[in-house]
Amino acid sequence: MTPSPDQVPDETSSGPAAPGAGRPDELALAVAALADEDLDKAGRRKLLGRMLMGLRERGVKEVFMPRKAINWITEAVSDLAPHVPVRNLETLRRHYPGLSDDALAERLIRNAARAAAGVGAVGGGMASIEWAVPPTLLSTPVLLATETVGVVGIELKLIGELHEVYGQPVIGTPSQRAISLMQAWASHRGISPMLPGAAAATVLGTATRKQLRDMVLKRFGRNLTTLGPLLTGAAIASYLNRKATRRLGNDIRNDLRLKLPRPVLPPGSADAA
Repeated sequence: MTPSPDQVPDETSSGPAAPGAGRPDELALAVAALADEDLDKAGRRKLLGRMLMGLRERGVKEVFMPRKAINWITEAVSDLAPHVPVRNLETLRRHYPGLSDDALAERLIRNAARAAAGVGAVGGGMASIEWAVPPTLLSTPVLLATETVGVVGIELKLIGELHEVYGQPVIGTPSQRAISLMQAWASHRGISPMLPGAAAATVLGTATRKQLRDMVLKRFGRNLTTLGPLLTGAAIASYLNRKATRRLGNDIRNDLRLKLPRPVLPPGSADAA
């Protein structure tokens, strides 16, 4: 049975949520629900509508200014990131019993890719949906910004859960974990186990911020396919979202595999030589 978008999903975070998170926390719960593999199109539309209404509180004037739109989206993602619920390994094992690490990672990547594709498909027809929101919020720039933030949120959640699967959970305060997730998202690489906690919070320098903005720009540009004719735009956006999210998941998974500690071999063995 598909859960109602109004219900809070069963998500166990790898760390406590920030107290008094307010609207960013509600947006994060909407992103978590968007990532549900069983969510239908109607539910996805409703969740995107909730995100749109929440993002409205940030003010949307800058979204209509090309030079400021990317900064607006980047800041929205930065505010959302500390509140994205990441399921810990115990919860993941409970939801997907009997799977090996690699099989579990593949399931998470597949589900995230499908969810991103679903956002793209819904986004392609969003302008034709009658929502109980002001007409100005149904303008193309705002819809594209909402879609972009939603997909990036799904991908940040995927990154955090892949780290759980491979025994490298993202640690630190919510803000520190958010910075680590955004760095991993921008670079398509796993978080360095040698740079935990507070150290990670000090390295989001100019270069990394530029990398983050460049990645947001690519995502936003990809979502411009939504501007195509209703069905064509939806189909292309769905395909491109699925492809990009799967590529990100595969890149992170492969990098985490390389970071796994190697087993200690007994002296004199062929491999130890």
